[in-house]
Amino acid sequence: MRNVVVGTTALGAATLGYSAGIERRHWTLRTAELPVLGPGTRPVKILHISDLHMLPTQQSKQRWVAALDELQPDLVVNTGDNLAHPQAVPSVLRALGPLLTRPGVFIFGSNDYYGPKPKNPARYLLPKGRAKRVHGTRLPWRDLRAALIERGWLDLTHVRRTIDIAGQNVFAAGVDDPHIRRDRYSDIAGAPDPGAVLRLGLTHSPEPRVLDAFARDGYDLVLAGHTHGGQLRLPGVGALVTNCELDRSRARGASRWGKDMWLHVSAGLGTSPYAPLRFACPPEATLLTLVPRDNPNTPGKQAKRRAKRSKAQPGSA
Repeated sequence: MRNVVVGTTALGAATLGYSAGIERRHWTLRTAELPVLGPGTRPVKILHISDLHMLPTQQSKQRWVAALDELQPDLVVNTGDNLAHPQAVPSVLRALGPLLTRPGVFIFGSNDYYGPKPKNPARYLLPKGRAKRVHGTRLPWRDLRAALIERGWLDLTHVRRTIDIAGQNVFAAGVDDPHIRRDRYSDIAGAPDPGAVLRLGLTHSPEPRVLDAFARDGYDLVLAGHTHGGQLRLPGVGALVTNCELDRSRARGASRWGKDMWLHVSAGLGTSPYAPLRFACPPEATLLTLVPRDNPNTPGKQAKRRAKRSKAQPGSA
């Protein structure tokens, strides 16, 4: 029995060390191909970034994100939770630096507005309504918003826009974070531009009530973050929680939502500084290649998804 206890303790310590010291800095690029564009259109490459939860000291993360510009995306989409520290705005801008010369759109999440606070991890396992929400220090999201807009990116918070992407019209709209009830879908409700090659929705937390609204209005694709892919996943089980009303099977990656709409949930690139752990769920960004729905080479029911893992560069993460 003593050997069992010692072995179990050692295994737990090794798992904790791996989760905190290795996997949470195992920056990963995922790719997926989704058949969501109008017939006869050219493919569109979207780089989906979410949940940076940036600290000023996280230099390897900043370098890795900046290098994503080499992918030459047609559009960069940031679905929020960029900040984890009152002085992190310059670090986020350094990370996004080269990407800010490309077309980009963004919305914010709760951790752009409020800083992290220590929490009991067990609260995420409590039934709905039992876990008390705790807000931290207010963060300088207005400074980040002003800097992103100054560099040409579009804030889609409760805004509908038709934008030119690689010579094709893309209709895009977003809501503020439903996780803290800041969403007002009524501000963007209604059918999107029928002449657009893509009708794109943005939300930080993929709450089903918001996804249903986008689907009813006829959107082709909704991008979200927030879940961290579950952050801790078990082999054969997957995500234990999503921290929202989304089912665990959709905690990360692409899936169908209803008959006509696709959903892509990013597992994100960060963690709370008070829970710096990832297991079987490395930090990620995703390059989505969007192709016409009538493309005979695209999968019929499942999106093609693969991961390219990049070794972390030296430095704090």
